[in-house]
Amino acid sequence: MFKRLENILGKIKCDYADVRYEIKHETIIKQNNEIYEQIGKNSVDGYVIRVLKDGAFSSITFTDFEEVDRAVFKVMENVTILSKEEIETVKLAPTDIVKDEYFPHLEEDPQNISMKEKCDLLDHYIKICRKENKIVTATLDYTELKREKYYLNSEGTQIRENLDTIQLKGMLTSKDGNLTQGLRVGTGGSIGFSCMRNLDQYFEEQSQIVVDMLNAEPLQGGTYDIIVDPSLAGVFIHEAFGHLSEADIILKRPGMLEKMQIGNKIASDILNVIDDATINGQLGFYKYDDEGVAVRPTKLIKDGILKARLHSRKTAYLMNEPITGHSIAEDYRYAPIIRMGCIIIEPGKHSFNQMLKELNNGLYIIGPKGGQTSGDNFTFGALYGYKIKNGKIENMIRDINISGNLYETLNNIKAIANDLAFRKTGGCGKGQINPRSCMGAPHVLIKNCIVGGV
Repeated sequence: MFKRLENILGKIKCDYADVRYEIKHETIIKQNNEIYEQIGKNSVDGYVIRVLKDGAFSSITFTDFEEVDRAVFKVMENVTILSKEEIETVKLAPTDIVKDEYFPHLEEDPQNISMKEKCDLLDHYIKICRKENKIVTATLDYTELKREKYYLNSEGTQIRENLDTIQLKGMLTSKDGNLTQGLRVGTGGSIGFSCMRNLDQYFEEQSQIVVDMLNAEPLQGGTYDIIVDPSLAGVFIHEAFGHLSEADIILKRPGMLEKMQIGNKIASDILNVIDDATINGQLGFYKYDDEGVAVRPTKLIKDGILKARLHSRKTAYLMNEPITGHSIAEDYRYAPIIRMGCIIIEPGKHSFNQMLKELNNGLYIIGPKGGQTSGDNFTFGALYGYKIKNGKIENMIRDINISGNLYETLNNIKAIANDLAFRKTGGCGKGQINPRSCMGAPHVLIKNCIVGGV
């Protein structure tokens, strides 16, 4: 394959070029109650060429090697036009030349598991959930992805890397009279099929929760001190802060860039945030990004101070900041864009019980349920929660959303637990749908949050 990629690069006369070839294997099973709505496998492949010439950058994708001459002609035509328009002058930050192959160790390769066994396992979990007679709908979607990537650039970097992910995501819906409640469920990772096994207790617990939500007390809106669980804390740091740490986004927002200058104090002294895609097993794991740059742990916030941001080679040069290896594409159909790999609120010193005592009276809020951001303001829904009185967990609550300003909220963080957990289902919809983005956090205590309810 690399001979073929060398042949493509040999046809291109420019300042810099790279070519990526990918084969993507996908298995999908969708079950709704007792009905399988989709069962299938698919494999697709294709090429991406990127060209830098006279300060202009252009890319093209194609699927048939017989189209290579047309693709090269078209991308060269495009980059020539762009260079004459002088919209911007693109330069790339230097990086190491790499020759490497990486094939992750899988505890149990999902491609060695029969489709029947996968279907039977989903059906087993659905039946566990349906034992609760108030659960009217249980859906599970199984997705298994393998990306085989070949990357070559004109500087001499040559990389072959396989990426494997597997996810099981679904929704449980309970009903009592006219009242319905929904609860998202799921698991996944990059270690292989073993993460799909032995989930009986998990689905039993989730089934009980969604039934209990029918009797939960609708929350009265107000300002509360709250503890958010690791799942919700992870989504918060990804959506409200993480995207503002992506250099391509912040460069388009001069007002936000002024607030997000490296060295600015933006959060509580106890907050430390890192993006680390090198952690094995989590959904966002990879070794090299789609520009051939080795990903590295990147400390974004240290003791409340902004220390770094995530870069492509282009933005690293433009902002004169270190490259980080965060230029990622969904697959062969796209040129890469800057993305988080696995953003993490680093654990603190509190146990969860110590945090409950420190909160004393407030709310314990669990699980993300959609949301949106606008600049440095955010609104997130939550699946359910509990009232906390005198440091004790009491009544279940529902109909919860949290809103506020990013910087005020980051500065109102008063305690961080020592129980870091990674979300086992993930993804990010920035530009392209990326199922590999992950996030992690411990429990976090935040003062004076605006919490909406009924």
